Amino acid sequence: MIGKIERLPLREVWKNEARDFTTWLVENTDVLSDVIGITLQDAKREHAAGDFNVDLVAEDDGGNAVVIENQLEKSNHDHLGKVITYVASLGAKIGIWIVSDPRPEHIKAITWLNESRLASFYLLKVEAIRIGTSEPAPLVTLITGPSEETREVGDTKKDLADRYAIRHRFWQALLTRARQKSRLFEAISPSEYSYIWAGAGKAGLGYRYSITQHEAEVALYLNRASEQENKEILGHLKSHQSEIEEAFGSSLVWYQQDGIRHCRVAHVIEIGGYREPEEQWPAIQDAMIDAMIRLEKALRPFLASVPKDQSL
Repeated sequence: MIGKIERLPLREVWKNEARDFTTWLVENTDVLSDVIGITLQDAKREHAAGDFNVDLVAEDDGGNAVVIENQLEKSNHDHLGKVITYVASLGAKIGIWIVSDPRPEHIKAITWLNESRLASFYLLKVEAIRIGTSEPAPLVTLITGPSEETREVGDTKKDLADRYAIRHRFWQALLTRARQKSRLFEAISPSEYSYIWAGAGKAGLGYRYSITQHEAEVALYLNRASEQENKEILGHLKSHQSEIEEAFGSSLVWYQQDGIRHCRVAHVIEIGGYREPEEQWPAIQDAMIDAMIRLEKALRPFLASVPKDQSL
């Protein structure tokens, strides 16, 4: 005969969280060890963390502090704050938060904390069960914890944040230098993305600086709603290719691809990108600014005859 699991109210098994549940945990840290896969030992109650007291502080195999915060109720912001505060105050490597009902937003918060790699955080759900007339037993389930996947996600987010910050600094410095030589980008703000754009005096046409890790480009972008119209404008400009390139001072790249709406006339700068050491940025930026000034000047006479955007 197979029995049926019955879930019991937690307060029926542990009437007082501090006196009963925390005491039980001190004597049964092996239950947590089995769930998170880390041996916990030497658990002590009411450990001071500044002006606060941690429910439990244990140690892992390496002797590192492990913070354990209990909550025999639905997870809340107050206890989430306590877990973070205690881990930071004690310099703990692991924070364990035990609740009866984890809210979705707190699951996301613990996952986000694990992406940071600052410490390992575990969110556990505790239930009390029995089968038939057996004694009550704990059922502790891992809801979320650190993993290679969360660490990889965290690394990716950090890399993206670093890129955004670096590119913003690069564009800020370039625009400062550009305003000393040209008014074309004087009303443009720095961006965290790989490009900045200024209008070319015709709807759907614009001059664009773009930057990758180790390369840069200046270009006239033809980005009207109609692919055919963009191709016609490019064809008009290309019919004057020799004149434009002579005025620019070197050959240009004329980008056009079927199925891609936009076209562009571009010059690639190969001396470096935003991942070069910052002391090299001024030379890269000056090369970009000089090329943009020459490109705008070379194209200006031929853009005057480009018709208005037909979609407007």
